[in-house]
Amino acid sequence: MLTDDKIKKIIIKSNLLGSSKDAKDILTEAEKNNDKDLADYVIEKKLINESSLYESVAKYFNLPFVNLESKKIDNITLFLVPETSAQEHQTVAFNVNNDKKTVDLATLDPENIEFFEFIHKKTSLEPIIHICTPNGLKKALAQFHTDTQAEFKMYDKNRQDISEKKLTEMSQELPIIRIVDSLLEQAFYEKASDIHIEPEEKETKVRYRIDGILSNVMTLPKKAHAPIVARIKVMSNLKVDEHRLPQDGRFKIYNKKNKISFRVSIIPVIYGEKIVMRLLDEKPGILSLEEIGLQPSSLEIVKKNIKKPHGMILITGPTGSGKTTTLYTVINILNSPKVNISTIEDPIEYNIPHVNQSQVSPKIGYTFANGLRAFLRQDPDIIMVGEIRDNETAEIAIHAALTGHLVLSSLHTNDALTTLPRLLEMNVPPFLVASTTNVIIAQRLVRRICKNCIYSYYLDKKEIEQLKKDVDIEKIIQMLKNEKIISKKEEGINKLLFYKGKGCPECGNSGYKGRIGIYETLEITPELAKLIAGGASESEMRKEEERQNILKMIEDGFIKAKAGITTIEEVLRVTKE
Repeated sequence: MLTDDKIKKIIIKSNLLGSSKDAKDILTEAEKNNDKDLADYVIEKKLINESSLYESVAKYFNLPFVNLESKKIDNITLFLVPETSAQEHQTVAFNVNNDKKTVDLATLDPENIEFFEFIHKKTSLEPIIHICTPNGLKKALAQFHTDTQAEFKMYDKNRQDISEKKLTEMSQELPIIRIVDSLLEQAFYEKASDIHIEPEEKETKVRYRIDGILSNVMTLPKKAHAPIVARIKVMSNLKVDEHRLPQDGRFKIYNKKNKISFRVSIIPVIYGEKIVMRLLDEKPGILSLEEIGLQPSSLEIVKKNIKKPHGMILITGPTGSGKTTTLYTVINILNSPKVNISTIEDPIEYNIPHVNQSQVSPKIGYTFANGLRAFLRQDPDIIMVGEIRDNETAEIAIHAALTGHLVLSSLHTNDALTTLPRLLEMNVPPFLVASTTNVIIAQRLVRRICKNCIYSYYLDKKEIEQLKKDVDIEKIIQMLKNEKIISKKEEGINKLLFYKGKGCPECGNSGYKGRIGIYETLEITPELAKLIAGGASESEMRKEEERQNILKMIEDGFIKAKAGITTIEEVLRVTKE
């Protein structure tokens, strides 16, 4: 949306409040005594007519003005911009010129270039931007509701006896198709990783997970829930008439530039069936080790160890910490015609050319352990096991590493060092752990600060006191000094400049956009291997880790916070145990 500063500038330039001096005085006073947007305030106080203000906005941006208050938009045009997108970006399509291949868009935010480009790619029509009033836009948006609700009434007539056949037919009806398509398209545009469709007693909630955080995006009438579930089941080739057991499926959506795979999980809950869909771009940009966020010291350790012809490289962290991305990054570096790479995954998230990828299927007895055992008869050089979950898989993976194979895998542990006792708990002999493990990378994902609204600040006394409770500040300062991140003048925590995002339309007013990893990389040195083989306690291994002076995750996070990549709050959020 347009900022208060931009609205103020337009009002003064357009002489909407009289002389420039009078306008500045009125607007300054309005800003001091107002917690609303400036545009809303001057209209509510009847200082400026709504139409006059937004006609001036149109003139300022050299764009046409359109009055939507009495305009009836046909359904085909209206739904060119999905309802969720229209609500989120305060933009509607109101006319299409097929001869010129253009679409007229009415908006309150003419600077939302990224969204207009999205509409251009989605429709193959050139957007012609118009400015409208908030009331006009509100009435246009209401047409989504009116159209959909009218069609939903059709479902209520025979609601007492909806057969499975009828439910399948309903899943093909236009309003249901529109809702589902809108949810999927908006999720892709917002770069969501997951869509949650959750039935409640009187309504259905839709939430997106964006940059690791769930947020509400839509509330739907309860009567729409069953047809939506049926629609997604049909798309995923699942049983429409099964409501008591969990089901898993998958479907794909194609457009001109992308092929998106949706992994679907459906479970029965108290008020119906809950759906979670994971979005997987089948043509992801392959990142380098530098791009995923490894610091130079960690990068050197990883590059040295992936060149070894055998042994284990382990990636650890909780679910959703980016382990698969790191594994795929390493696989991509190692991938060449000279080596045979095989992976066993659950599920296969991305297709990697020239790599033999296999997906486990517990229903038929095809487990990580069985697949790994079969791989050893396939003359592999490099093996990737999606996750080591049990002692059988751990033993086979370690024996593979011992017999001349490079093995990559992941585990769920809090940090790098606790991976070692975890393997020992799986009854793997200590000497095998010591002799086969090359390097362990622990990681988390933190949200990046939005570059469009970033600003710098110094910590105040209250923030410093809170920080002292969470971390060893002196150690952090010394680490930043050792890494040459700060100068002697900045050695005090109150002298360090950090960064945040104010929140803007570009980032959905969150202050964040995108994510990056923070890491700690533990190399199994001869000294540490000796301790493992000798059955040393975790505390003894911890002392050796301290002696190695490895960069810890929280320290990596503070380096990125000091560099303006993420915030202190994000680092503490993901590293607190």
